[in-house]
Amino acid sequence: MNTQMSQGFDTNIVNPKQNSRPARKNSAIADIKAIQQNLIKNFENIKDPRVDRTKKHLLTDILVITILAVIAGVQGWEDIENYGISKQPWLSQFLSLPYGIPSDDTFRRVFEFINTEQLNQCFLNWVNTLVNKMGGEVIPIDGKTLRGQSILDFGFVRIQVCETQLQRQFQN
Repeated sequence: MNTQMSQGFDTNIVNPKQNSRPARKNSAIADIKAIQQNLIKNFENIKDPRVDRTKKHLLTDILVITILAVIAGVQGWEDIENYGISKQPWLSQFLSLPYGIPSDDTFRRVFEFINTEQLNQCFLNWVNTLVNKMGGEVIPIDGKTLRGQSILDFGFVRIQVCETQLQRQFQN
């Protein structure tokens, strides 16, 4: 009989306090209303590319619905409209929505003419504010991200991150 088998195996007890990763900061999580208002505030200064006679829906409503829908994983303009319709009771708690949810054509037309550099800067500001307020961190999840480059493709919206620059491209 093997003497090691009769003695059993060594058990290495790991002290959870001696984890190799640095401990996360304990921070208060921002409440949902603050996050919603911050999202709206970060996008309210974008110049509206539409002519006055065609402005039925508020630009901030269109932008916020689109961003939330993309985060939820939509694949196109019709999906954004469907997302808005399905979430309208919740969205109306913090968006104006004077004429309800915009159509898929409205979303598409707005994004065809919007200043992408201005939208990009507002998006970056919002993400930075969110990370700072929630004490979070950006966690690289693939090799490209670990090397400093990543492409996040949300179907019709493509976000390319290269070290310190976020390049946003809308695909038609």
